[in-house]
Amino acid sequence: QVQLVESGGGLVQAGGSLRLSCAASGRTFSSYAMGWFRQAPGKEREFVAAIRWSGGNTYYADSVKGRFTISRDNAKNTVYLQMNSLKPEDTAVYYCAATMVFTTYADEYDYWGQGTQVAVSA
Repeated sequence: QVQLVESGGGLVQAGGSLRLSCAASGRTFSSYAMGWFRQAPGKEREFVAAIRWSGGNTYYADSVKGRFTISRDNAKNTVYLQMNSLKPEDTAVYYCAATMVFTTYADEYDYWGQGTQVAVSA
């Protein structure tokens, strides 16, 4: 069982940066691949980024590639999402999730956090 708690969301101007954190409980955190997803009002949840359990492989949605960076610290049971050059279209609730499979598909994630709101003003 893994419990996930996101933090770090907030309001930022376009072009600014935020770093989201996702703290995990459970001794097996390092066994899981981790992902970030987001959901904007009236839209479906979409994949943002994923990282393997070792941190050796990462994958990004085209919309955030070059601007966002996912990383993890297994000693701290935490995964991060550094978001730079933010745009108004990045406004959404951001969720972290855990899976045993390195994947971009939300249905294959087993555990989810409650989400943290990110708002980017023009």
